[in-house]
Amino acid sequence: MRALKTLHNILETEFRGVYALKVIDVLKNPQLAEEDKILATPTLSKILPPPVRRIIGDLSDRERVLIGLDLLYDELSEAAFSSKLLDALGDEDTDKEDS
Repeated sequence: MRALKTLHNILETEFRGVYALKVIDVLKNPQLAEEDKILATPTLSKILPPPVRRIIGDLSDRERVLIGLDLLYDELSEAAFSSKLLDALGDEDTDKEDS
């Protein structure tokens, strides 16, 4: 239940209702768990956009969930680029001071 509550929070915060969520009770529908290759619970599967991604656990770390589902890549890439750019600019200032 905690994983589901956390997931709802992440989805509403990040995607504001633009998502489809299907919850499968593996005790009531073991054939669906077998078809989807679910070996542990809770398991979160992202089907679209490809590739399929799966996360097992309580989903308590929002950033790791988004990274694991390949949904935070653009944000991280932009942040990493900005960080490297700022570092490079800082290095140029240091080089000028040393001259």
